[in-house]
Amino acid sequence: MKAQLFQVDAFADKPFEGNPAAVVPLDAWPEDATLQAIAVENNLAETAFFSPENGGFRLRWFTPTVEVDLCGHATLATAHVIFTRFGCAAPSIYFETRSGRLTVKREGNILAMDFPAAAAKPMPEPEGLARALGAKAIVYAKTSHILALFGSAAEVAALAPDFSALKQVLIAQGNAGLICTAPADQGSGYDFVSRFFAPAHGIDEDPVTGSAHCTSVPYWAKKLGRSDLTARQISKRGGTLWCTDAGERVIIRGRCVDYLNGEIEI
Repeated sequence: MKAQLFQVDAFADKPFEGNPAAVVPLDAWPEDATLQAIAVENNLAETAFFSPENGGFRLRWFTPTVEVDLCGHATLATAHVIFTRFGCAAPSIYFETRSGRLTVKREGNILAMDFPAAAAKPMPEPEGLARALGAKAIVYAKTSHILALFGSAAEVAALAPDFSALKQVLIAQGNAGLICTAPADQGSGYDFVSRFFAPAHGIDEDPVTGSAHCTSVPYWAKKLGRSDLTARQISKRGGTLWCTDAGERVIIRGRCVDYLNGEIEI
């Protein structure tokens, strides 16, 4: 059978910025092996699949190697597709996912995602991490991801990991992703910057990672003493996220840009 496929640049103001995600609407769910094969073929950080369910939608995310529990940019892209391509006039929609119910609301031309917060706990420096990164962080903390704090945005921008070595370190840490973060430069308009590495999930560097901000926003909100924060992920593509620490939840906001609309055979 045929299915539509949309490719959307999430956390972007123009094409070739932010993080590209594929979005595939479904009427019925094929076998998981088929979903994984489509994600492999797309070869993007994430392919999102959704179908209507009980007034909302069921949403699942696949990297080229594995199904994941939570993905921010592909959720943002999926909501964008539903609002703009399927004539949804509602002010908000919700998704049932492996991470519970996720709500996305319109806020003008920005979409706001309501995600679970993940408070990071201090941890010792993981064995081999500094060697794999080629740099030593000031602080290490962990949720399902490892957060590594550096002293400046320039240090984070200069990181050039040995991805083979980094993969082994992160596998030893339970297939974690790695958030490398630092205070933004004064006058930049941002509160903090980050980069995100997930070679254990088949993604060496993710361009803009909504789910990582479930960890970094509570961390920086506590460190800076305020709940509303503007974040910049300083990958090569780059992207901006407007975030709010809401206690047990994190609000992550961004814009999307359409890249292509096609059709695939399943």
